Amino acid sequence: MYRILLVEDDPDIREVITDYFEAKEKDRFAVDCAKDGDAGLTLAYERSYDALLLDIMMPQTDGFEVCREVRRESDVPIIFITAMAAQEDMLKGYALGCDDYVVKPFPLPVLYEKVCALIKRSKGLVRSPVLTCGSLTLDPNSGRVTSGDAKIALTAKEFSILKILLENKNKVISRDRLFRSLWGYDSDIDERNIDAHIKNIRKSLGENARLIRTVRGRGYIMEDRDE
Repeated sequence: MYRILLVEDDPDIREVITDYFEAKEKDRFAVDCAKDGDAGLTLAYERSYDALLLDIMMPQTDGFEVCREVRRESDVPIIFITAMAAQEDMLKGYALGCDDYVVKPFPLPVLYEKVCALIKRSKGLVRSPVLTCGSLTLDPNSGRVTSGDAKIALTAKEFSILKILLENKNKVISRDRLFRSLWGYDSDIDERNIDAHIKNIRKSLGENARLIRTVRGRGYIMEDRDE
């Protein structure tokens, strides 16, 4: 059974979503509800969830702040369900780390399928292709990285950076894009942290460190000169 946290100040919406999810497929979903952001954060800290559904406009702590706080500790799938349909609101949500955005009013079957798809992806039930460049491989499903015949141990941030570079092989990726992917727009972390992580990745990759090239003034590129 999957457990969802629904943070929504409208009791009617809470009831409709809860009833639909718990009745759709027997014993597949259990839904915990919170009527505001503070109560939602308390539950998020106390229990482990497979997905979070967050309203944005709530008294005191809004959905954006809940998302920001949860993302400090967890990669749990997050969907905003909100009447705020402006582009800038959506962009802010994605920058804070949400996975999807559903605008009210919405069809319940669409929300249900979005939640199912995100959970499958987060659990590794939807398999991603192994990424390669020369003798360097990264398996997004198992988290395994190998350089030649050696298994490489990376931190979570280093793994994410290497994955982005491999996904965009032979394309220059800016520091700003890497930074926003890892920390979001509102982080007060120094962007030069990217350079430090790249340095550590190169050190771990041994001879394959040559695959990551610095492009002055632009960023980094994963490039196999033999291809």
